[in-house]
Amino acid sequence: MSRATTNLQIDSARLWGTIHETAKFGATAKGGVRRLTLSEEDRQVRDWFRKACEDAGLEVHVDALGSMFGLRKGRDMSKPPVGIGSHLDTQPTGGKFDGILGTLGALEVIRTLNDADIETEAPICVVNWTNEEGSRFAPAMMASAAYVGDFTVEDILSRKDAEGVTVGEALDRIGYRGETKVGTQKFGSFVELHIEQGPILEAENKTIGVVDSGQGVFWYDGRITGFESHAGSTPMPLRRDALLTLSQFALALEQIAIRLGPNAVATIGEAVIQNPSRNVIPGEIAFTIDCRSKDADTLEALDQGLRAAAAEIATRRKVDIAIDLVWRKPPTHFDPKLVDAVEHAAASLGYSHRRITSGAGHDACNLNTVMPTAMVFVPCKDGISHNELEDATQTDCAAGANVLMHTVLALAGVAS
Repeated sequence: MSRATTNLQIDSARLWGTIHETAKFGATAKGGVRRLTLSEEDRQVRDWFRKACEDAGLEVHVDALGSMFGLRKGRDMSKPPVGIGSHLDTQPTGGKFDGILGTLGALEVIRTLNDADIETEAPICVVNWTNEEGSRFAPAMMASAAYVGDFTVEDILSRKDAEGVTVGEALDRIGYRGETKVGTQKFGSFVELHIEQGPILEAENKTIGVVDSGQGVFWYDGRITGFESHAGSTPMPLRRDALLTLSQFALALEQIAIRLGPNAVATIGEAVIQNPSRNVIPGEIAFTIDCRSKDADTLEALDQGLRAAAAEIATRRKVDIAIDLVWRKPPTHFDPKLVDAVEHAAASLGYSHRRITSGAGHDACNLNTVMPTAMVFVPCKDGISHNELEDATQTDCAAGANVLMHTVLALAGVAS
């Protein structure tokens, strides 16, 4: 690598400016971002991103699930591009950085290479993947999952949100159902920059997390069916209360995860009583379960434990508990050579760093099943994410983008 590229740094102020500029699309009063996938706010940020990519000289195309691809040509177009990027959708109470840093950091890499008039041997492709968060449509990371063949495009297009709107309808509403077939854009490798979404880097005063693995995830839809009855006239021993059943199950699930720890977590993130009323004993309640571990055997043990607990509690409380596994993602082990490339970039730039496991799922975890993949983490304040208080420093964001850029240069090669 030449001296010019060895010393190359991204424009920290420009990256920071784009992060805050895009945060206005779906801005919340608390300083966060509410930008659900395929919403009007998502359309606005997509339009902004498309123009920014085109202004940077990228050839932009959109696939049938709305994922956006911006291609920067390399000297040798017979080589598959190095993919970089993340997502622009957020949680209902999201922040400015989750996914956004990875996508805008990728854009900043392109802008910096343009400014320095650097041509790479292989092309580079910036990506905004549709519906990484999974907060409006399930499953999360659905576009990258379809890309690797875990789901059919037809299946994903038919998925509905809470109001009954399908993915296909939502894409059409905002004008982002593209003509390119899913999977058309090929990659030689993919690198994703992201905030850690956990407290480890900040606690250890490390600037870069070199991600070598990711937790596996099991998602469930659950339903408890008891019996609605009058809150005043039904004695406690005769009740078939769906909500109290869920309460017992939730506590049991907590203990199962603790017992299988430290590499096990389980969460009930949603619960909805059907036809709720102040003076009616809840007869039916729907809920979700999220189980994670970096160990496949632990995930299976979580599954067996929660099913056994559900069966025991249902029998004891005389209700029915139905639990359906709707998505499973095995633990991810990223490509060793790409992980080494990230670590080398961090070390050569003088950043403190450590190997780390991703506690959250990412598009890179899906892509890792069909191509070499790696991730770069930077700290976030107090480890907070999926929250309007999510925060990161300009310095750390720039460091992550620099590591991303130098990893890409090592993978794509600099044309001589």
